[in-house]
Amino acid sequence: MTKILVIRHGPTDWNEAGLIQGRTDRPLSQCGRQQIAAMRLPDAWLGAKCVSSPLRRAIDTARLLRLDPKPEPRLIEMAWGEWEGKSLKDLRAAHGGEMDANEAKGLDFRPPGGESPRNVQKRIRPLLSEVDGPTIFVTHKGVLRALYALATGWDMTGEPLKKLLNGCGHSFHVDQAGRPSVDELNIALAPQ
Repeated sequence: MTKILVIRHGPTDWNEAGLIQGRTDRPLSQCGRQQIAAMRLPDAWLGAKCVSSPLRRAIDTARLLRLDPKPEPRLIEMAWGEWEGKSLKDLRAAHGGEMDANEAKGLDFRPPGGESPRNVQKRIRPLLSEVDGPTIFVTHKGVLRALYALATGWDMTGEPLKKLLNGCGHSFHVDQAGRPSVDELNIALAPQ
């Protein structure tokens, strides 16, 4: 059994505006850079390997945390297709009941031209079985939520059992078969 620490990238201008980024490669905002630069990894994770989404908001987050990230395509954010650059509020207003029905599908929710959380789980499962020793994943909210669902059995309908906070690390155990289980959520990344 090994451990992974999952960290979501810092804020971008689209996060601050409430827009869906998906695979759109937005950089960290100035505020996001300052927030991440002020954080420190827990001592237990100093010296751990790091793999990161290839999107620059994740790579830059890892570097600001003084990590040396290896880009890992399987950690890229869930594709939101035609809905990237839009807000959930606007999508719900425009699509009404159709949007409600899609969101009610949980793991099988899929934006037009995008992928579902279940697709994200299928993408990250092989990576989990390859993890060898303590590893930090710097990734995205969609990947973190899909991993949490995989670890807990949450079907992604309704709210998760525990809210996954931004600006924190989330620790999981991964067994030899690549099955994750929750170790500790919402670990503060202490200010320097």
